[in-house]
Amino acid sequence: MSDQQGPQPRAERARRVADTLRQQITSGAYEQGKLPDERVLGHALGATRNVVREALALLGDEGLVIRRRGIGTQVVTAKYGHGLERLTGLAETLVDHGTVTNEVRTARVVPHAPKAVTERLRLPDGSEAVHLERLRSLDGRPLSVDSTWLAPDIGRPLLDLDLAHRDVFDLIEESTGHRLGSAEVTVHAVTAEPDTARLLEIPAGAALFAIDRLTCLADGRPVDAESLRVRADRFTLHALVHRGPVPPRD
Repeated sequence: MSDQQGPQPRAERARRVADTLRQQITSGAYEQGKLPDERVLGHALGATRNVVREALALLGDEGLVIRRRGIGTQVVTAKYGHGLERLTGLAETLVDHGTVTNEVRTARVVPHAPKAVTERLRLPDGSEAVHLERLRSLDGRPLSVDSTWLAPDIGRPLLDLDLAHRDVFDLIEESTGHRLGSAEVTVHAVTAEPDTARLLEIPAGAALFAIDRLTCLADGRPVDAESLRVRADRFTLHALVHRGPVPPRD
């Protein structure tokens, strides 16, 4: 049987061109915020103007670009990258992009933390824990909603510190005198339910990164269990990974 394929449908070609342009935009290829015209893009990408036009329409539907008559196609807002190779807080990651501030919505001791929380933090059933919820913004524009649970001896001192302007990671290390060591990170794709959408100033149903992170001290003790909801239209996740030996199968 032949593995040759016929001409690709234009919608498929447009999707592939959109994928390439999205990667270029998020990697900073258009730092001035304006894309070349359709003819130039088509020549660079090996695509017709109609395909490029459809690809730009797809990116427009995502909210990544906007097209204005007489002006051209412009990036609506930059996407900010967060590397997964190193354990960093948001303000530390985005230090070169603007000022991160936090609206502290919740900062309290919960006398009987949920069982799912105590299990993650290796606390006794029914133990208290400190709960923080912060709306995090970059230069005044909402970026994420972060829900954080902390072991009580770690979290209580933080309640008297500057949660509005400092990363929790920095505050933990400062208050304990110990370095954080590692974190287990899981990333999901979800859609924004109405309350989160309202806080992040996006439509309900818009795409979000849901990042679950369990952070440990250098000795391996888990102290910080977080659930982050991050605007996918303003954020990218990236990592440099290496291919090592394939582990043996059981």
